[in-house]
Amino acid sequence: MKFKIFVDGQHGTTGLKIHEMLENRDDVELLTIKEEEKKDINKRKELLNSADLVFLCLPDDASRESVSLIKNSKTKVIDASTAHRTNKNWTYGIPELTSKQRDKIKNSTRVCVPGCHASGLILAMKPLRENKIIRKNHKLICHSITGFSGGGSSMINDYKNGNFELIGGQRPYALGLNHKHLPEMKYILKLNEAPIFTPSVGNFEQGMLVIRVIENNDEYLDNGFLNPMKCNNTNSLEISVYENKTDLVVISRLDNLGKGASGAAVQCMNIMLGLEEKKGLEMA
Repeated sequence: MKFKIFVDGQHGTTGLKIHEMLENRDDVELLTIKEEEKKDINKRKELLNSADLVFLCLPDDASRESVSLIKNSKTKVIDASTAHRTNKNWTYGIPELTSKQRDKIKNSTRVCVPGCHASGLILAMKPLRENKIIRKNHKLICHSITGFSGGGSSMINDYKNGNFELIGGQRPYALGLNHKHLPEMKYILKLNEAPIFTPSVGNFEQGMLVIRVIENNDEYLDNGFLNPMKCNNTNSLEISVYENKTDLVVISRLDNLGKGASGAAVQCMNIMLGLEEKKGLEMA
């Protein structure tokens, strides 16, 4: 039996990567839509309702529209947008979040894939929250650097074809301190306030580091230089910890297109369809 899979938004970066990961698998059948038909609401509705599982790789409003077009109880949905990440009726798509999260994902028909920055922060901070090393009123300070591939076709073109002297090696952004991943960081970690989060884009295509500074801790686990690209083309997320006598820095390393996006979505698909969780996924 082959599961019918439709990627709504298959021509964007995340959708293209999901297609690439699934196209040679023998357990799924990919339903496709032509570029000129992607705005045809009737064609999309037909595909959304004929699929066993749908990936939504769309802007938030378009994702909500696609969900509203599904008129059956059979089609399962994995949303890669930010539209449903703080919605209590949707399951947050980090299987490693708690000991019960895999079962929640398996038994859900609506799963939202986390943002790449949020994945790096939450997976590192969740054990510290559960063990009350970080309390809900703790003001987290977080910085990240990510490859330019997550910025869409315009940014990819700027870096691949632009002038390096104009673009620079590392560019901070979201300097209004209102990054779109902040609500889910606060919601999933049950914090009183969202972290202070300063992301940046590096002059490399793929990979990322998410860095948290925590005051007044005294455990040591690892040290050294970190290459943000070491987990590229995998679904792995590595956590390392650095400290001095008063402070602690925790760094997550992951592929912004892998565990940070398409890889996480395929991992959730495998769980939801009762398949082997790591099938089609590379690990570091």
